[in-house]
Amino acid sequence: MSDHLAGGYDLAIFDLDGVVFLIDKPIPGAAEAVERLRADGTSIAYATNNASRRAADVATLLTGMGVSAAPAEVLTSAGAAAALVAEQVEAGSPVLVVGAEALRAEIRDAGLTPVESAEDAPVAVVQGYGPEVGWKILSEAALAIRAGATWYATNTDRTLPSPRGPLPGNGSLVAVIRTALDREPDVVVGKPQPALFTTAASLAGAERPLTIGDRLDTDIQGAVTAGMDSLLVLTGVSGPKDLLSAPAECRPAFVAADLSGLFRPADRAVVSAAAVEGWTVTRDGDRAVLDGSGDPVDALRLLCGVTWDGVPPANVTGNSAAATELLTTWGL
Repeated sequence: MSDHLAGGYDLAIFDLDGVVFLIDKPIPGAAEAVERLRADGTSIAYATNNASRRAADVATLLTGMGVSAAPAEVLTSAGAAAALVAEQVEAGSPVLVVGAEALRAEIRDAGLTPVESAEDAPVAVVQGYGPEVGWKILSEAALAIRAGATWYATNTDRTLPSPRGPLPGNGSLVAVIRTALDREPDVVVGKPQPALFTTAASLAGAERPLTIGDRLDTDIQGAVTAGMDSLLVLTGVSGPKDLLSAPAECRPAFVAADLSGLFRPADRAVVSAAAVEGWTVTRDGDRAVLDGSGDPVDALRLLCGVTWDGVPPANVTGNSAAATELLTTWGL
């Protein structure tokens, strides 16, 4: 029996943005966490909704940051989308690509023909994140979809994490076409759909995978959908306030401030804890009072027990200076 959380699993599936790095800088401790897992014999996989890089490019990026990675360990929504479209249309079919060159390359390698105009009569539109995506290509995509092309979105993340705060993600770009056409994409490929997770587990031959992510609505919901345990780290998009109000389908098994939580005892990372060191919660109907002081993540774990059981997060108050300050920091 392992004395830490990660020891109970044979595969760690990492999200990237907000977990391992922010844009182009590694998050402190990420490289050390990956190497410790490898030393313990845990398999590693990286699953990302970002469709702007290919698997080999992601592996090179990670390696350049000091985080060990092989192309075969990387699964991207771009690669998954291209493979799915290739299964559903004839070889060589024209596909209008909205996104980065990496997505066009994946479509090309899948035996399809990337195009940029609705006049090319594309049978499908594949939309992924790309920093240069603008009105012209979005307009062509809208025209093609209206003409009958099947609309695939690599993912619908509304934002991307960055050191300056959340930035518009592919979901925001998908919303442009959704607004113009008053309809949803026909297919969403990436998280929270379970394919990236189940494929990672299958490739690794894993029986006990653990997903590590920073977003409740993609990483964690995808893991729940795939029937996998998950760890939410608070280094990216979703914060304590989000976790306290998370619906059942977006609730992780564990939460930690960062990847060092992988090496804490599992019972010190489990969410909705009944009791923790330093903090107490007293409930009175639909209200609760937090008292004491200590590790903020422990307070969060404890509070999830009452907010997930019906107490609105706005009805939680503090009864000590530390508790009041913590709740204020969380926006409560």
